[in-house]
Amino acid sequence: MSDIEKNTVIINGMEVEIGDERNLLELIRKTGIEIPTFCYHSELSIYGACRLCLVEIEGRGLHASCSIKPKPGMVIRTATEEIREIRKISVELLLANHKVECPTCPKSSTCKLEELGRRLGITEVRFKKTNIDYPKDFSSDSLIRDPNKCVLCGDCVRYCREIQGIGAIDFAHRGKNTIVSPAFGKDLAKVECVNCGQCAAVCPVGAITIKPEIDKVFKALDDRKKMVVAQIAPAVRVALGEQFGMTAGDVVTGKITAALKRMGFAKVFDTSFSADLTVIEEGTEFLNRFSKGEKLPQFTSCCPGWVKFAEQYFPEILPRLSSCKSPQQMFGSLAREVLPALYGIKPEDLVIVSIMPCTAKKFEARRPEFTHADIRDVDFVLTTQELSTMIESSGVRFAELEPESLDLPLGFKTGAGVIFGASGGVTEAVLRFAAEKVTGRKLENVDFHAVRGEAGLREATIKLDGKEVRLAIVHGLKNARKVAAEVKAGTSKYDIIEVMACPGGCVGGAGQPVSFADGTIKRRAKGLYEADKMLQLHKSQENPYIIETYEKILGDVGGKKAHHLLHTSYQSRRRITEKGMPLLTGEGTDKLQIKVCVGTNCYLKGSQSILKALTHEIENRGLSNEVDIQATFCFEKCGEAPNVMIGDQLISRCTVEKARAMLDAELKKLSAKITAVVA
Repeated sequence: MSDIEKNTVIINGMEVEIGDERNLLELIRKTGIEIPTFCYHSELSIYGACRLCLVEIEGRGLHASCSIKPKPGMVIRTATEEIREIRKISVELLLANHKVECPTCPKSSTCKLEELGRRLGITEVRFKKTNIDYPKDFSSDSLIRDPNKCVLCGDCVRYCREIQGIGAIDFAHRGKNTIVSPAFGKDLAKVECVNCGQCAAVCPVGAITIKPEIDKVFKALDDRKKMVVAQIAPAVRVALGEQFGMTAGDVVTGKITAALKRMGFAKVFDTSFSADLTVIEEGTEFLNRFSKGEKLPQFTSCCPGWVKFAEQYFPEILPRLSSCKSPQQMFGSLAREVLPALYGIKPEDLVIVSIMPCTAKKFEARRPEFTHADIRDVDFVLTTQELSTMIESSGVRFAELEPESLDLPLGFKTGAGVIFGASGGVTEAVLRFAAEKVTGRKLENVDFHAVRGEAGLREATIKLDGKEVRLAIVHGLKNARKVAAEVKAGTSKYDIIEVMACPGGCVGGAGQPVSFADGTIKRRAKGLYEADKMLQLHKSQENPYIIETYEKILGDVGGKKAHHLLHTSYQSRRRITEKGMPLLTGEGTDKLQIKVCVGTNCYLKGSQSILKALTHEIENRGLSNEVDIQATFCFEKCGEAPNVMIGDQLISRCTVEKARAMLDAELKKLSAKITAVVA
């Protein structure tokens, strides 16, 4: 018997060679047989919860193919009568516990539950429906969470923990009451969610979806007093075509422009223009720091998911982030400065719509730093998915459109601005600028292949005029945590660190068309680099409209006007500290401490409800700077549960009403104490 024959299995009568597959599921799919799954994702740990991927292994019975390694000699059947019936029953049970509103669900066209019901021939649900009525969570600027549609596959939980290293959501409760939820049943906006939206991207149903702004944009387009303009992010142009039957990576900028004009947008610009601005401002900022050896390494600040992550977990490194706004916000700020006068309109009648691959951009546009005189720099943010919905609902036949040109001056860009959408693109664009700035010589070869690639953490060293610049390119926030921890500890060896929250950078943003096909993100990135090659200019400093913008509007690079319009600052969002923070300006005055016992007796007698009620009370009354609340064990009064400590007062047999009354009393005492200190 040959070595090849010894390393084979039999799948439905076919002999198949074993390669480097992690499990039987991957090996079976390699043969062209699609095994249904809910909880399997190639980038995540093996979970084995949905049981849809069952196969029959001769001599061993039924097994989940995702959790079995292939071994030579196995004889496998993938779709026996028993397996088909088990899969059908499993999906029926899911449907019985699912809020079925398929025609109006945002996931309708990409819902795995809907797809599997069709594939398995389910025409009726034979099981009694359960009465599920959890409230929807609309608190986030970026996402909507509907627990009634969750199938408990755990993909969102594992992605948030394993790829992003956050764990903003997890399983809660037990048995039939199990749900996926933020900690203590809080709203998504009240926990450490960074709005990256990757949970929505991997969710196979409609349990977590993008928060839409389509109706608001249509309303603005219908208002004849308003001038509505759009900016298109680099990554959108290589992904939108997928929604209309085109290949991932096809550049459809001209078609997007044509579609937007037909929907009523007055002007269509390019975020790549402001990406060129970012290159010059951020590159100059880096060269100044590098020459002085100060505040290094410099982190990029284009990704709002990464910025919020740094604010929450690593406020100590915030001075090392570039002070540049993201290209989206730079565009909004500059457009507010330029377009009203250019088109003779009132500032409040200009509506700026961003079309982005990213859900976190929705959160970013609403940050208070980017609102002036009650006018946001960017009014609305549409994801690539939302734009495709608008195009379809407007009756525009996208595939048939003839390309149209972007508008000037904010629609002209170089290749450096376009490659921002791929991981490593920001670094490469800055290097194209810095190399010429440092050497004073024209850069002929603009490609820096050393910073390109697919790994979540890549390193490179580039020489600029004899000096070594050490680079790190990171995507995925779990990888970002590693390099940020090194910087915090003082052991980092880098000079520049580029961070993108999403896999592959913006091309893998959660607002992009949903695709589980291998290589999709790689093809989108390739499309951006090809778009760079198709342009005549590849360096931001060569953009004639950028040069004109500095001459007529901004003045010096990094100067007073440029800094006002194009730069910002960041703040600590750390929610928990090791010690009580000083209250207001009172030196030595700690926060009011609340401790709720969640030991077994207290928990069974309602301490969880008290903890939740007090947490909401503190947040709703804006007392987060005055009060610390935490779950704890144990006050050794289990027979008088539930027990709650507020300040130095222990309340046994506590109720929500008793706790609220004591909270008010202790706050009055604390207020009087601070008044005495200040006096």
